Amino acid sequence: MVMKSSVEDDDAGWGLGIPEKMKNNANWVDITHEFKGACKELNLGELLHDKLFGLFEAMSAIEMMDPKMDAGMIGNQVNRKVLNFDQAIKEGVIKVKDLSLPELIGIIDTCFCCLITWLEGHSLAQTVFTCLYVHNPDLIEEPALKAFALGILKVCDIAREKVNKAAVFEEEDFQAMTYGFKMANNVTDLRVTGMLKDVEDELQRKVKSTRSRQGEQRDPEVELEHQQFLALFNRIKFTRLLLTALIAFTKKETSSVGEAQKLVAQAADLLSAIHSSIQHGIQSQNDTTKGDHPIMMGFEPLVNQRLLPPTFPRYAKIIKREDMVAYFSKLIERIKTVCDVINTTNLHGILDFFCEFSEQSPCVLSRSLLQTTFLIDNKKVFGTHLMQDMIKDALRYFVSPPVLSYKCCLFNNHQAKDYIDSFVTHCSRPFCSLIQIHGHNRARQRDKLGHILEEFATLQDEAEKVDAALHSLLMKLEPQRQHLACLGTWILYHNLRIMIQYLLSGFELELYSMHEYYYIYWYLSEFLYAWLMSTLSRADSSQMAEERILEEQLKGRSSKKTKKKKKVRPLSKEITMSQAYQNMCAGMYKTMVALDMDGKVRKPQFELDSEQVRYEHRFAPFNSVVTPPPVHYIQFKEMSDLKKYNPPPGSADLYLAASKHFQQAKLILENVPSPDPEVTRILKVAKPNIVVMKLLAGGHKKETKVLPEFDFTAHKYFPVVKII
Repeated sequence: MVMKSSVEDDDAGWGLGIPEKMKNNANWVDITHEFKGACKELNLGELLHDKLFGLFEAMSAIEMMDPKMDAGMIGNQVNRKVLNFDQAIKEGVIKVKDLSLPELIGIIDTCFCCLITWLEGHSLAQTVFTCLYVHNPDLIEEPALKAFALGILKVCDIAREKVNKAAVFEEEDFQAMTYGFKMANNVTDLRVTGMLKDVEDELQRKVKSTRSRQGEQRDPEVELEHQQFLALFNRIKFTRLLLTALIAFTKKETSSVGEAQKLVAQAADLLSAIHSSIQHGIQSQNDTTKGDHPIMMGFEPLVNQRLLPPTFPRYAKIIKREDMVAYFSKLIERIKTVCDVINTTNLHGILDFFCEFSEQSPCVLSRSLLQTTFLIDNKKVFGTHLMQDMIKDALRYFVSPPVLSYKCCLFNNHQAKDYIDSFVTHCSRPFCSLIQIHGHNRARQRDKLGHILEEFATLQDEAEKVDAALHSLLMKLEPQRQHLACLGTWILYHNLRIMIQYLLSGFELELYSMHEYYYIYWYLSEFLYAWLMSTLSRADSSQMAEERILEEQLKGRSSKKTKKKKKVRPLSKEITMSQAYQNMCAGMYKTMVALDMDGKVRKPQFELDSEQVRYEHRFAPFNSVVTPPPVHYIQFKEMSDLKKYNPPPGSADLYLAASKHFQQAKLILENVPSPDPEVTRILKVAKPNIVVMKLLAGGHKKETKVLPEFDFTAHKYFPVVKII
């Protein structure tokens, strides 16, 4: 930990930190002369290579005193004297009382900008703590500024605690280090919100006293003062509401989430007024040093320069005030969405919620709040449900295994209970990890999905063994029932979902080259979606079989005839969507093969690798999975070989086949009742692709060697093909 030191201490001697005992006991020999002599033997530009200093160390090393590499050098490049808070007060360059309203508004707005820049991944030392007022709020005599400084410190402290607890951030997302600064820990949260409320009430009185009276001649100066009081009031109220909402998230009761939702909704109402009054605050002049940091009263961008680690300079570009309001608006919308998660009761719904939330690429704070709302400190979902119970409910919803049916003899069988309880307990950790993965940023998610497949492969093996044991028990007790592949089907479904998501996210992250598209889409359409649909239909059949048995049992008890209602199958929507996705992937696969036949796909000159190497690299994480078995490159080439057809299809046949797949996807999706935005997005791709494929099948622009364009703006996994 780097300790803070005042500017006076900076020039103290830089000792090498050799302990006194070593100095006294060792026999020191001066080697300066020999060292210089040895250096003369080296030619210009020649370096001595030590085995402890390899390429990795050379890449991580910095050249001291070089401004491009040494962050500590920036402080030596400015002409002004860099002062800390105490020195600035002594020299009278900073006010701690009697600040004008424009000064207060300007300081608060710049602090908000610094807070957002910190949440976007910069360090506290280069953002929030460039404001000298937050270094020691006790010295501030102005009540509004003191309350605000404590409030912003509390917001930072709670945000840091939440992000650390959720543990879904990487070094590029967030920097939690506080550099030894006090985060207002000597004042309670309640005291700070109370101080902000007192200031708010005082400002409200002043707003009312300067308000225009009916029929009164308005003095422009009084009107301006009224607008400024109102602007300051809105900012103090916004700070209080934001802080109180974050405090609500630290409580364990589920009701506090609803409370937080109300508070952020109130805060959102203030944003338009804050935006329209930005011009009332004093404006900052941009720093003449690098980093484009605002310089204004109370801010010193270089005050913490010596606290930064000795690395390459990292410039924190503080966001503009206009963008600050837009950022807060989006943050509040995300926090409102986070609060909705408590209305989702089943595990599959929660997983879908996390996936959809992650697709917006939310900030680290909202991702962390979602994680800590889902799994509270007591390791219960929303602080009330056991994860094991959620898993049992998910199994009942998906596959209705007899062992979890109240009417089955296995339900109260001790041996069966032990089997299922042990399996469900083993499922808890991988499922919590899977949900946590959806809290990471999109790029890191993909890496982690590849690794978690190993845990799910182990679960798959266990599920099949438990199924077999429960089936043999059930055969003895109720021979007409089966317990085959119930738990195994459920784990296989999640395995396939992870594998599909892993491959599709490569399109979103732009990892694949155009020449790789065809085998990615082939793997998805011919293999993963085919497996997924058979898994879903097996689960559906299992549910129906269980429902029939329950109906027969009920019939036996009551002689009354009951009217049969047509039930909506729980998995029907997912089966429909999977069919649409499979058709889209198949259409894209055939499109890519046909374009390749026409010489419209640019291929690299393979020198150090080959298509096989790339293929195996793309699907490497699937090697740990037993079911479905991975398709190796040789199998893929055999399965996708067009020569096995008689006669082999030409490019025109493939374009027509692709247009039929897109047509099929369109028909499936147009019949979906109450379509969601995802359905609309896929249709935006399927419709133009049908037309383009038909044109290409008719020989449109066949002679042109201009490569096609793939436009992923409508949908991140399926492009609109454009022929120029």
